Amino acid sequence: MDRYSFLRQLADSWVLLTLVLVFLGVIVFVFRPGSRRAHRDAAESIFRNEKKPAPEPESDRAPDRRPGNKDDH
Repeated sequence: MDRYSFLRQLADSWVLLTLVLVFLGVIVFVFRPGSRRAHRDAAESIFRNEKKPAPEPESDRAPDRRPGNKDDH
């Protein structure tokens, strides 16, 4: 049996079966009991800071370089 025929038979049988099982596994994972909260949290995450911007982390702030700043030593 040449390589093409072997790979074709493999793809037609075992790889197809594997992909169908992966697909069904993903569907079961998405619709599993208890996942509603995680999906709702992910869906609503873009609206969390709609009223005001999120606070900027201290590590990302640039140092204040105005004259008379206490940190200018």
